[in-house]
Amino acid sequence: MNRPQQVLMLVGDFVEDYEAMVHLQILQMVGRQVTTACPDKRAGDTVATAIHDFDGFQTYSEKRGHNFPVTIDFEKVDPAAFDALVIPGGRSPEYLQLNERVVAIVRQFAEKNLPIAATCHAGQLLAAADVVRGRKVQAYPSLRGELERAGGIWDEPSGGLDSVCVDGNLVTAPAWPANPAWMREFLKLLDGA
Repeated sequence: MNRPQQVLMLVGDFVEDYEAMVHLQILQMVGRQVTTACPDKRAGDTVATAIHDFDGFQTYSEKRGHNFPVTIDFEKVDPAAFDALVIPGGRSPEYLQLNERVVAIVRQFAEKNLPIAATCHAGQLLAAADVVRGRKVQAYPSLRGELERAGGIWDEPSGGLDSVCVDGNLVTAPAWPANPAWMREFLKLLDGA
């Protein structure tokens, strides 16, 4: 019997609730083993999530979400043990990009051409890891300049916030309204891996 695919999810406090919780559950539902990791956290700890909503203001609003479980001590994360990487958005990528080990982990997945799913503000981690140069990407619209300065090719979300962009091993999306399309394309990559 083959082992289930191992997926690493990088999270931090105020990760976007829908982008972490929904994808954890989808991946588990289809038989993938998901390990969640966060710097300075141990297995059994949690991170606070944030729920971002698009309710008519000039930008999204933010509400406190759930406690999201961390399943591995961060220092025990071995990227070689995983088949794919998921990076949810929210506010956590703002500070996760400052952690050299997090950036190195993202870079290792890219160098091995393993499937990477990144949505919303997760584009900040992709830019920090220098893995978007020459690649088509989507992210929350306010990240366009940052991704272009990092060499990414902005793929204008044709469907608004519910679109998805696939460039090789990289699946990116602008925000949680794209969850169905984002995860559908990521699962295609996993099925082909």
